[in-house]
Amino acid sequence: MAESERLEMRGIVKRFPGVVANDGVDFTARAGEIHALLGENGAGKTTLMRVLYGIYQPDEGEIFLDGRAIQVRSPAEALALGIGMVHQHFRLVPTLSVEENVILGLREGLFGNLRRVRERLAAIARDYGLEVDPRAKVWELSVGEQQRVEILKALYRRVQILIMDEPTSVLTPQEVKQLFSTLRSLVEAGLTVIFITHKLDEVLEVSDRVTVLRKGKVVATLPTAEADKPSLARMMVGREVVFRLERGPAKLGEKLLEVRDLQALNDRGLPAIRGLSFELYGGEILGVAGVAGNGQKELVEVLTGLRKATKGRVLLFGKDLTNRSPKEIAAAGVAHIPEERLRRGLVPEMSVAENLVLKSYRDPPFARGPFLDQRVIISHAERAIAAYQIMTPSYNTPAKLLSGGNIQRLILARELSGQPRLIIAAHPTYGLDVGATEQIRGLLLRQRELGAGVLLISEDLEEILSLSDQILVLFAGQAMGLLEAEEAELEELGLLMAGAGRRRESSKG
Repeated sequence: MAESERLEMRGIVKRFPGVVANDGVDFTARAGEIHALLGENGAGKTTLMRVLYGIYQPDEGEIFLDGRAIQVRSPAEALALGIGMVHQHFRLVPTLSVEENVILGLREGLFGNLRRVRERLAAIARDYGLEVDPRAKVWELSVGEQQRVEILKALYRRVQILIMDEPTSVLTPQEVKQLFSTLRSLVEAGLTVIFITHKLDEVLEVSDRVTVLRKGKVVATLPTAEADKPSLARMMVGREVVFRLERGPAKLGEKLLEVRDLQALNDRGLPAIRGLSFELYGGEILGVAGVAGNGQKELVEVLTGLRKATKGRVLLFGKDLTNRSPKEIAAAGVAHIPEERLRRGLVPEMSVAENLVLKSYRDPPFARGPFLDQRVIISHAERAIAAYQIMTPSYNTPAKLLSGGNIQRLILARELSGQPRLIIAAHPTYGLDVGATEQIRGLLLRQRELGAGVLLISEDLEEILSLSDQILVLFAGQAMGLLEAEEAELEELGLLMAGAGRRRESSKG
């Protein structure tokens, strides 16, 4: 192993039933570098890092740390070896304070001196730009602050290798800049950062080297300075990828959706939507931007009949459909692409063919009286699989066995097959690779061209800016501004998303 390389993984193989997630992977990471790990959904990058962190055990292969062969049998052993991981979904206890979360599971938690803990936390936070109130409860913190707590947990345990899994997916642009500054401070102090992301711009901005995985194998490892977006995307998916889809001017049709003074509560009974009003027309995409937890989830659920509004009205196609059932709203011509694909988007145990007719199995041609016409259902499934490029062994395959991108294609195939007038798309490309993202964004633009209206809820500002005609910014359940997408600036969007900007309306509104 090269002298400068802190970590080497040789010939790592990890199998699951019917799948080889890592197929002889070689991976190295050096002291004082940010190493990006790229790959399509199902390429094996998160599996590889879970092997390193001790969540999975490799079926074959070896791991070396500073030239010494090691076995990592659990996350506790990984931490003892100086390997930490910040997961995409944080592992914090909301009711505990920052300092309590940091020392949870450590000896200090039972016998330690909290004053000494605070002093050490303050020193770490100061050195790496991770300021956060150690006595604050986690539930009181913003998402960016919660991420800092996760990093503090790892640094408090003196890790030398820090794995970051999709770390920017829930951050504002300002928080992303702050995170990158922190990561640079870490590697300047000699730490190793392994950065898993599907955002190519971020790879090029922050990493020193990049390793690309495809179908469980390493395609290339190279200095980031020698890479660009087209070449990285080509390595990831094996073909050219179009990043900027062509989008002509909006041709507005009739008013499809009108929301008036809408109010709703969240799952804890607290106000989540506070007097929200907006309109959406056929032939346009209205993007809803905001940091997670600012009312987007509740808005989608009210509009699709999954949550009751406490005040206000929802007019769909000129009819008052406030607090109607999901079945009534879908029958009116509303398609729903949900954020939670497995829980809301399909029935995991049912086959691909069955999931494709979930909304229409009661009606001809899929039903003849009380009986299903399996021949028609199978024929429909075969056409949808081909048209939407759903990668599946068979139409009989249980939906839960598909990758994230193919689950999303399945949902789109079902929702768009009925030629909906209004499409509510919640985080439609979240966590998907560049190939699947390109296809799904193209499908949404195609629906716009056909005259449908699209309400696009996304935390990916690049997606919002590239697809939307107008952008509605939410903060704490309120509209902070309605902007023309072509006039919107990233800095202003970030401030509005953080509740710090000046409210304004688009030139049309």
